[in-house]
Amino acid sequence: MKDLRRYLALKYIQYLVLSSSNAVSTLLGLLGSAYTIILLQSAKVSSKSTAVLISSLAQADILVLLSLVSDVVLGRFGACPSASSLARMLLVANAHVSCVLLSCVALEAYLITFLPSESRPHRTVRNARLLSRAIWMLVAAECALFLLDDHLRVSSSSIPSHGPLGLLLHVSSTATALLRSLSYVLGILLRIANVYIYYKIFFSMSPR
Repeated sequence: MKDLRRYLALKYIQYLVLSSSNAVSTLLGLLGSAYTIILLQSAKVSSKSTAVLISSLAQADILVLLSLVSDVVLGRFGACPSASSLARMLLVANAHVSCVLLSCVALEAYLITFLPSESRPHRTVRNARLLSRAIWMLVAAECALFLLDDHLRVSSSSIPSHGPLGLLLHVSSTATALLRSLSYVLGILLRIANVYIYYKIFFSMSPR
């Protein structure tokens, strides 16, 4: 559907083209996600695996709303570091889930274009749901590690350098640094992969 293609184009620009989010792109993304959720519930496309991935992509923007609410509501009780960390992690989770799901949609478009028969047994609603859940769980674990590291850093002044808590702080800091580096590299690779996929699709559909 044209509306879904426009929504995907908006999301690609928001997460894979723009270097950072801004108020305009965030607002347009939220409106587009709300419209897409309604559209997927009313249109007869829910039985397709692509629709499952797009639905999960649209639902990811709920995290943006939760981030705004937590920033406003918890912020009223003072400049709480945990409130700021939680709001930031919700935005990180939204961005990471959205980027990976967009790449999954691009990969599925590639399979539909070049390997339609071979990939059909794997492009099922069940597999799409399992994939979406796995992505959400991995990103949730990532953000939980980030929040743990932030909490330990805030409490580092009262944690002895030697002992279980000191070892936990060291391990958490090392793991978080590696994970941030991996996320950065993965983000670049996903951008390159998406450009390549749509480049191939565009020229395969262009008149020769």
